[in-house]
Parts: sequence; structure tokens; C-alpha cells
Amino acid sequence: MPTRHDIRNVAIVAHVDHGKTTIVDAMLKQAGAFAAHQHLDDRMMDSNDLEREKGITILAKNTAVKYHPKDGGAPITINIIDTPGHADFGGEVERGLSMVDAVVLLVDASEGPLPQTRFVLRKALQAKMPVILCINKTDRPDSRIDEVVNETYDLFLDLDANEDQIEFPIVYACGRDGVASLTKPEDGTVPADSDSLEPFFSTILEHVPAPVYDEEAPLQAHVTNLDADNFLGRIALVRVEQGELRKGQTVAWIKRDGTISNVRITELMMTEALTRKPAEVAGPGDICAVAGFPDIMIGETLADPENPIALPLISVDEPAISMTIGTNTSPLVGRGGTGKGADAKSAVKDRKVTARQVKDRLDRELVGNVSLRVLDTERPDAWEVQGRGELALAILVEQMRREGFELTIGKPQVVTQEIDGKVHEPVERMTIDVPEEHMGAVTQLMGVRKGRMDNMSNHGSGWVRMEFVVPSRGLIGFRTEFLTGTRGTGIAHSIHEGYEPWFGPLVTRNNGSLVADRAGSVTPFAMINLQERGVLFTDPGTEVYEGMIVGENSRSDDMDVNITKEKKLTNMRAASADNTENVVPPRKLSLEQSLEFCRDDECVEVTPEAVRIRKVVLDQKERSRTASRAKSAAK
Repeated sequence: MPTRHDIRNVAIVAHVDHGKTTIVDAMLKQAGAFAAHQHLDDRMMDSNDLEREKGITILAKNTAVKYHPKDGGAPITINIIDTPGHADFGGEVERGLSMVDAVVLLVDASEGPLPQTRFVLRKALQAKMPVILCINKTDRPDSRIDEVVNETYDLFLDLDANEDQIEFPIVYACGRDGVASLTKPEDGTVPADSDSLEPFFSTILEHVPAPVYDEEAPLQAHVTNLDADNFLGRIALVRVEQGELRKGQTVAWIKRDGTISNVRITELMMTEALTRKPAEVAGPGDICAVAGFPDIMIGETLADPENPIALPLISVDEPAISMTIGTNTSPLVGRGGTGKGADAKSAVKDRKVTARQVKDRLDRELVGNVSLRVLDTERPDAWEVQGRGELALAILVEQMRREGFELTIGKPQVVTQEIDGKVHEPVERMTIDVPEEHMGAVTQLMGVRKGRMDNMSNHGSGWVRMEFVVPSRGLIGFRTEFLTGTRGTGIAHSIHEGYEPWFGPLVTRNNGSLVADRAGSVTPFAMINLQERGVLFTDPGTEVYEGMIVGENSRSDDMDVNITKEKKLTNMRAASADNTENVVPPRKLSLEQSLEFCRDDECVEVTPEAVRIRKVVLDQKERSRTASRAKSAAK
């Protein structure tokens, strides 16, 4: 069959923070994608604010470099897909793999293959793709290159790779310095026999298959991603499988439901470095962007109007975690971060607080996020949103919050399945690296969450690696306790492992909540009296309302407290007299920590300025009646 030798399509896959985006930066710079005088940021592919803040890749993105071979041959276009390393964004990984012909598996020279490495590699092997192994960060002082290579071979065998896939080439690299070599360097050193990524480029050209096509086949192009432009409207990112796409051409648009309509391509663009440039034609194997389709969706096909043949839809794993997202129903809705509406009028004028606005935003998210589902609930102002994991859902809420939405978020729950008449729940494989002295604390934490240890290895460096299989709901709220129990030294990563029969009741949070019993402003006097009862979450002067959670109780039950109590003054004493105690600084919870902290009868209020935890039922008497009814029913 005819082959296009002037193009290669490759995805870079790895665990979180193993250096994918950094090595793509180096490839762009060394391929001459930028002028010498251009100012370049680190991690250029992480264009999203949240990606830069969290240091992780959330969205799969493509770039293209023009590589000029050293033998003086014609330049070759290498399309590179930078995929997320976190399993929660697995839908992005599956989309990325549908665009390429091979993958580069990046593995940290010290940490070795971790759960997300297993996840992304399993997807590549299932797609029967050749793999190039790149051992990155060889300059780390604790690198152990030989052991990591052996662990990677074991992982390939464990995932039932075929003989061709196991015979993979190995490249050793230091992405930060932009150096790669085919010769193994000493542990803790940068490859010495090279000063560029030239060996990496040549390995890609040699081992990534060039796109093949059938000259007689009709047009077929697969929609793998979506974007938007203020002038062009919705833009579809497509990979051309057969035939050619041309600007102004009329194509058959085959939708997900099988219906076909003829549409004209108004704009065609190809990616060069980080920008899209207008083009006239795209051939087999090209990844291009097209406009002219008002509501095209991921997985649909552009085909020949005379002979329309659909490509298979992109399939993604089932969601494992769900939470309820609804409009803000607290007394402070639409009143800014302090709760004082008059002080924050300018900040709240663009506030989005209606059910219609929330539903429209969730529907827009479904367009570009294939791994998300939105289901209706009994309430007209709340929806059940299902996703891969807690992090993916928290990222969605954080994005909505920054866009001006005010939301009420329910406690994350697991999505169960009924198999052979029995309820099954999702389980995760959790890999934990901790210093030896914290082994007991971690084992105890996992025991409470009904985790069973599958494997334990000691590298002899004072650190132990343990593998547990644990129900997904046992990991909701785990990370905060884990970091406390290991004094911030532990590293934990998990990946979806499948479904197992329901594990029974789990009690993961032993402490109750301190609940405000009236509305008002927090006073230092009340905080001083309450701080011995537990850990407080609010600053002095913060406005609170009845039912808002202001702290964590030191005991297991909830306690209603008056955190707005003021010191009584007389004409003999000033407010500051006899005040020798200091207010202990409150514990500030992030959005993820607040979601982890929630119990079943609690939820999180999210506004652009504040994250507050509250009871679902705000009225104290109503909560007491509900609790007493539950007790009598239990008897």
C-alpha cells in the first residue's frame, strides 16, 4: 500500500510528573520551531491556568515539528500528542491514541513505572501500537536505570504484550537539558555522548510507522477533539485516514446517531509548533483543524458524499465517581466573598446563579469531554455528574467557579454496577511510597478502608513501596489523612482496577463537625473559647450562617456552636482587657480537601471567592428531628 514518508504521528504517554511536557518543549526548541529571540515559557504545552498551577496536563494537545534529517533528506513533520498522565483524564488519553500510530512511553529513572504508567501503557498495547521506551531524568541523584528498565519489561509481560511490542527500543534522556542518547549513562548523570535530542528524533523516525493509505478508498476523517474560535465558531480537530480534505470542499458529516448531512468546509488549518496556520489540502495521516460544522461531536466522521463510510466511535471507560452539582442554595448566594453584598457589588454583577446557566455550562462541557456524563435528579436545579475520578470532577468545579458560577456540590459517591444479581463497586490499585518508619500508619489507614495489600518491596534506600487494592469510596478523603500520617513525606497514586462485590459499610472520618447555630460575623472572643473543642476553618470577621460548618470537632458527633458570640463590655473594661490568649490560625481547606471532608449529610458551597462546607439541611431543629427519626427506625 502507498505510504507517506514525510509524516509521523506519535503520542507521549507517562505517569504524572515524569516529564512529558518538558521533553516536548525541548523537541520544539531543537526543531527550530521558534526564533532565537522569542521569549519562551517553561511547559509551553500546558496552556491552561489550572495546568500551570497544579503542574499536571489535563487536556490532550497536539503540536507539530519540522525535523530536518542530518543526511540532508526532505524535512519530516512529526505530529506530537501530549496526553495527560492522570487516569482521571483517561478520556483524553484514549482520544490522543486514536490520532497516532505509535507511543513514546516516558518513565522516571528513579520512580520507575507507577499506576498511571500501567494505565496509559495498557491503552496503547490494546490498540496494538509499537512502543518506544524513554528513560527520563537520568540525572536524578537517586536514579536506578537498570532496575527501572527491568521493571518496565515486567510491566509489559504483566499486560500481555506481544513479542513485537516487547522488543522496544530504549532512549535515555534528560528532558530538562534537552539531551538524549541510545547508550545507557551512569546513574545520576546526563548522557555524555550527545548534546541534543538527535538520537530521540532518529529513533522516532525509525520505529514510528509512517501512515499507509489506499489510493482508491473514499474520504474518511475522524473527529478526535474540539475547539472554539470567536470568528470561525466550533473547530473540529480531525485525523485524515483516507482521501484528502480541501478548503471549500463539501463532505458527508456522519453523526453519532448514524444520520448523514452534507456540509461545506469553510476553513482548513494545519498545526505548526503551537499555532494553527491556514492550509489548502490535508492528506492521509495529517492531523488538521476544520471549521463549518456548528454542532459536530467527538468520534463522528467526515466522509465522501458519494460513498459515506463511518469510522468506529471512540470508546471510553465507564465512570467510577459521581457527585451532585446544583445551584447555590445558601443564604449568602450572590453576595461576594465576605457575604456583604454592598461591598462586593462590582464583583458579583456577572455572577451565574440560575439553574439554566448551570445546565448550559454542563452541556457545553459534555461537548469536549467524552468521559463525563450528566444525569437528571429529582430536583430541577441539581444534576448528577459522573466522571473517572474525584480529581476530574474537582477540576470541572474549579473551572466553573473561575467563570463566575455559584454552586452547591454534594459529597462524591461511587457509581455501582449490578453483576450477576449482586451489587459491585469500583476498586482502585493504590501504589504508596513511604519511609520505613511510616509503614505502620499507612497499613492502619488502609485497613480501616478495607484495602488489602497485594505487594510490598523495599529498595534498600529507607523507602518502602506497597501496593493495595482498595474500594474507590475508601479513597474519598484518604489523601489528607495520608499526608498527615506520613508527615507530608508519602507519595500515593491510584488507578481504576475493575469492579468487586460491595465491601460493606466504611467509616473513614471519625471526627464530627462544629456547626454554626446562628448567622453573624465570626469574633475572636468566640474563636478563643471554641478552639479547644477542635480545629476551626474560619477567620475572624467571616460572615457565617446557621448550618455552616466552621470547624472539625475533636469528638465523633456534631456540635452546634455560637461562633459569633461577643464579649460583653462595661464602662470599666475595654474589649481587649484580660485578653492574653491568641487565636490559633484556622485551617484553610482547598476545594478538593473540602470535598474529601464532607460526610453524607454535608455539602460544599462554591463561589468565585470562597469555598464553604455546610449541612444539607441548614435548620438545627429539622436536623435533630431527622436524626431522632433515624435512631427510632434503626431500633
